[in-house]
Amino acid sequence: MLQAFKDHITTKLSFLSGSKLLIACSGGLDSVVLIALCRLINLEFDIAHCNFNLRGKESDEDEKFVKALADYIHATFLITSFDSSSYANKQNISIQMAARELRYDWFKELALEHQFDYILTAHHADDNLETFLINLSRGTGIEGLTGIPEVNDIFVRPLLPFSRDQILEFAKKSKLEWREDSSNSSTKYLRNAIRHKVVPELKLVNPQFLQNFMTTLEHLKQSNEFIKSQVFRLKNELFEIRETDCIKIPIHRLREFGNPRTCLYFLLKPYGFKAWDDIEQMIVAQSGKQVFSETHRLVKDRAYLLLSPIIEDISDRTYKISEAESMLMIPSGTLKFKIVEEISEVDLKTIYVDKEKLKYPLSVRKWKEGDYFYPLGMKGKKKLSKYFKDEKLSLLAKERVWLLCSGKEIVWIINYRADNRFKIMPQTKQLLKITIT
Repeated sequence: MLQAFKDHITTKLSFLSGSKLLIACSGGLDSVVLIALCRLINLEFDIAHCNFNLRGKESDEDEKFVKALADYIHATFLITSFDSSSYANKQNISIQMAARELRYDWFKELALEHQFDYILTAHHADDNLETFLINLSRGTGIEGLTGIPEVNDIFVRPLLPFSRDQILEFAKKSKLEWREDSSNSSTKYLRNAIRHKVVPELKLVNPQFLQNFMTTLEHLKQSNEFIKSQVFRLKNELFEIRETDCIKIPIHRLREFGNPRTCLYFLLKPYGFKAWDDIEQMIVAQSGKQVFSETHRLVKDRAYLLLSPIIEDISDRTYKISEAESMLMIPSGTLKFKIVEEISEVDLKTIYVDKEKLKYPLSVRKWKEGDYFYPLGMKGKKKLSKYFKDEKLSLLAKERVWLLCSGKEIVWIINYRADNRFKIMPQTKQLLKITIT
């Protein structure tokens, strides 16, 4: 196994050589073997141990054992202790999940504090099989069937190609000592039940089951990479970014793929969506239907689906600016007010008004149903809802519209159109330039 491990590091994980490494060691068989193998191929590393305080004296003995091992091989020993049960209760999660969160958060803290390049854990092929079966039993997409990643950011698992039997054989031949975790024999936990009841039966039916599984896993990883590349291509084809923080997805293009639900699943899964039945129905739903994830929302708007981050609701917020002030910060930018002698550049972000027609303080607010204005350059008034429709503004674009107002009268639909009532006339004495940046 030593030569196979050395070859694997050389061909697949050569970046570990010369890097500052930390090995997570529980004191059990797997992590003790990982330490022995890394030491034999001359990798330099420190050792970290978590005492989860879940097995009383046994947990303390594990800590003593790992410390003694670190002292024996002259490695720096890093230790922490957790009240795992209290954390699990506060977070309302299982003990296993609590222990996982606690240790990985601590590992990340150590990496920052001590500048470790990589943290090695002792997951192996049998762990990969158990994870696969757990995910399969819970229902998962293809990503959940690709197993434990060998390299995931700073975390590296060099033993993934090796089975538990290979690791045990190496430990016995090398006369290594390790600690046995008594909780590993309990089948009340799902992983242990799969380890002790399901996997042995599978291996009994087919002695090559683990090796065949690893081959299948490699095929699944390759398939997943292919799917990712196709999803990337689809995003480039379908995602139209025409508004700030908004992605437009044309529905007619989705229909071209024959199975819009599958297409939407791969496109929207990274944004946390889960209500796939509701999302599929949006294709034929009326405009205005919405589906939310924790971070994003999807809105049906005529011929498009609009994807955007969830932002704070500020629809009832109003900003005031006095005559003495020359600047006002609002969510869409900074308004600047300046007296000028003449009109120069004019664009959607700049207007000129007759200052004497304004009533201070001016206000900036969101638009609401029933609002109307007198569009500059046109006769008569127009409802904002009709103006937005004529301008073909999407639902999300309309939500982002702010109005600059003088009393109850609209001076400017900011970034869109000024009001005719405040325009510059030949008799105007004070020209006020207003810009949004």
